[in-house]
Amino acid sequence: MHRPAPVPPTIVLVHGAFTDASSWARVISLLHAAGLTVRAPANPLRGLAQDAACIRSVVHDIDVPVVLVGHGYGGAVITQAASDADNVVALCYVAAFGLDAGECVLDITSRFAPVPVADATFTAALPAQIPGDPESELYIRKERFPQVYAADLSPSVNDVLSVAQRPIACRALTSRSGPPAWASKPSWYAIATADRTLNPTAQRFMAQRMAATEYVLDGSHAVVLSQPAAVVAMIREAAEQGNGRGDGDGLRQAF
Repeated sequence: MHRPAPVPPTIVLVHGAFTDASSWARVISLLHAAGLTVRAPANPLRGLAQDAACIRSVVHDIDVPVVLVGHGYGGAVITQAASDADNVVALCYVAAFGLDAGECVLDITSRFAPVPVADATFTAALPAQIPGDPESELYIRKERFPQVYAADLSPSVNDVLSVAQRPIACRALTSRSGPPAWASKPSWYAIATADRTLNPTAQRFMAQRMAATEYVLDGSHAVVLSQPAAVVAMIREAAEQGNGRGDGDGLRQAF
């Protein structure tokens, strides 16, 4: 008598700051070609608690196992969103923030040597929602965008990305994380060694702290666009092993 095959997990892709869900377009195409179901919800980029609640609601509406994937700031979001989501079987971080309890994004960026993005951003004020409590959000300067975010993409693609970027609320960078989901769920981490937005040394520190299976990619912060096949290879391994169909050898991959 044969046991029923495990249900393939749904892959939920969470984008980071300065971009939107379209940044996953090449990854989505390859995942679809592999027969996987994909969701790529909008990450509000307003604050960690609000953003995590949004992604958590998406995950809770899926009635099969889920692999949560976060890019950049999206890593901080999945770390919190998956903390009470029983159907999340694996976490994947792509040049992403895997925060620990009580940490914020700025805690990580200030702990390691500055990268070019540190002096390539500017803030824009938003109308105050509460009198005396103005809000502001962060952008990358258009002329610096290729250098700090996507040096391995063509000038024409960078021109589009730089003008279409979605800003992140400044308060999101100081929002404190709750207990991390990676402490109890298997994790994978793609380190972008030429990243000028999130220090690769910081990435390696977070990957090792969470005991993640590491993939090492020679690419910029925009590896989801420049190296989609490598990112998909990691996601597929996480989907297979997290869903009980892999060999569990945990080998480090390099591209």
